[in-house]
Amino acid sequence: METNLVLEGTKFMFLGMGTVFVFLIIMILVTNAVSKIVNRFFPEPVSVPKEHTQNAGTQTAQNNKRIVAAITAAIMHHRQG
Repeated sequence: METNLVLEGTKFMFLGMGTVFVFLIIMILVTNAVSKIVNRFFPEPVSVPKEHTQNAGTQTAQNNKRIVAAITAAIMHHRQG
C-alpha cells in the first residue's frame, strides 16, 4: 500500500480552499440580500438641511463656546495634576 502524500496533501488543500471559497460566495450573496431587504423595509430617514432649521447659526455658536469652555477646563485640570 503505497500512497503519494504530496498528491493527497494537494487534494485536501484544494478541497479545503474550495469549501472556504464556496462559503465566502454564499456569505456575500446572503449579506447582499439582507442589505437589500433592510434598505427596502427600513429606509434611511431623510435629513433636513441646516439652512431650513430655525436658529441653526446661534445654536451652533453656543455649542462651540460650550465645547471650547469644556476643553479649556479639562486642560487646566490636567495641568494642575
